[in-house]
Amino acid sequence: MANASSQQEKAYLMKALASGYDVGEVEKFGGKIHGKDSAWLSEHLTPVTTNSVSSGKEQQDFRGELWNQDDETCVPSSTVTARALVDPVYALELTGGPDGTDDDPDHFRKRLHDEQFRMNDEGDGEYDGWWWDRQPAGMDSDGQEEISNKELGPHTGDKYDQKEMDSADDRRGVLPDIEKSVAEGKPVPINITRVDENGDRHGHSLMIIGQENGKLQIYNPWGTTSWISEDDFINGDLEAATDDRYSKANKGDVNRVYIQQD
Repeated sequence: MANASSQQEKAYLMKALASGYDVGEVEKFGGKIHGKDSAWLSEHLTPVTTNSVSSGKEQQDFRGELWNQDDETCVPSSTVTARALVDPVYALELTGGPDGTDDDPDHFRKRLHDEQFRMNDEGDGEYDGWWWDRQPAGMDSDGQEEISNKELGPHTGDKYDQKEMDSADDRRGVLPDIEKSVAEGKPVPINITRVDENGDRHGHSLMIIGQENGKLQIYNPWGTTSWISEDDFINGDLEAATDDRYSKANKGDVNRVYIQQD
């Protein structure tokens, strides 16, 4: 770290060390990013950027390719991006490949896709279709807890535990823990539900990644981030981070939070 060419480069080296890598691994990572300017470092090592809490819904991309899900992989996809947020070594593997220099957007897309499917398998996610054309079809809460602990836990130092959110009081009660986690740079996975016109229930997974001035920053694996009020979270209204299918008119709700347990 003493040889870092800028304070920003040094900060990423320290973040890599804090996320669980040993000195040798951090030195190898440092060789890949040494001498890079601030724009390159931010682009390759920070998958989510934000202009301000009033900026509305923002697309998050790497050289034109969104940090978004392929098929029904909202759980593993949000986990991939969350890990990239807390683990700069992993972020560079996605954006720059094994040696950190392959930043072709098509190659990034392929690596992102492969990681989403790897985590889907890791969490025993469901598949639809015939064996030669199988596509992910969702993951249950136990699988989500498992991949959170395997993929995020080693880099946040915590164990994730799922908590059912049956009411506004439940969400109000967990809010201080969410605020504490994101203030420490630890994303918080949440699940939301809705009911369609046929009465069928659907779910989606999001990640809380920030908090400021009574608002929560939400990463949606559709490739966007949004700010919602804490009151909206308490009321289970995540329409602003998704779309009107998750409005209260469609019985949209926050039904589960995966909070870190020390």
